[in-house]
Amino acid sequence: MTDDKPDFEPVEGLLVGEDGKARCWWHGGKPDYLAYHDTEWGRPVKDDRTLFEKICLEGFQSGLSWYTILRKRENFRAAFANFEIDKVAAFTETDIERCLADAGIVRHRKKIESTINNARRARDLQSEFGSLAAYFWAHEPGTEDRPERCDFASLGPLGKTDVSTRISKDLKKRGWSFVGPTTVYAFMQAMGLVNDHLEGCCCRDEVEALRDAFERPQAK
Repeated sequence: MTDDKPDFEPVEGLLVGEDGKARCWWHGGKPDYLAYHDTEWGRPVKDDRTLFEKICLEGFQSGLSWYTILRKRENFRAAFANFEIDKVAAFTETDIERCLADAGIVRHRKKIESTINNARRARDLQSEFGSLAAYFWAHEPGTEDRPERCDFASLGPLGKTDVSTRISKDLKKRGWSFVGPTTVYAFMQAMGLVNDHLEGCCCRDEVEALRDAFERPQAK
């Protein structure tokens, strides 16, 4: 093998790291982003706090990149009471002004107000379904809603789906905001409702095994 010839065949949508493992392209080799890809993204979640945090942060991402939000995530957690739903639901105008003065987060009044509103709407879902997890996992796509192959050609350009559109419309009817179909699909990808690690990614089989073993929460 010569120095200028790689020891792997390049595959569209995959990056091969220094450890020789192929991964989805979007982490771009950034260490913290790569760790997020390897240890969080796509792994099934049924903890309401985590689900609420993620859908709120996806709302803050609108118009930005997820990497921007990821780097500020600890600041967001500090500003929003670790995204404990009841605590955020109790925020007042004083808390809104505090968040607007916090340079460590995205200081967008409507998104801050949306987070508080959505916490209150999340409590409504918890009352109706028993948990946020039961609500969201009831919308898990079936095989008929998924591409035949999870390769870059199928998933790379995918920004929203029929399922994410249905969830978005339902949430909006329930009073949620900043939950468009693209935001909802990014949430579904991250929280494991779908496995969008590409074919050939070192995490795909691991995530699929976790999804196979995952006990789906049931509505009360």
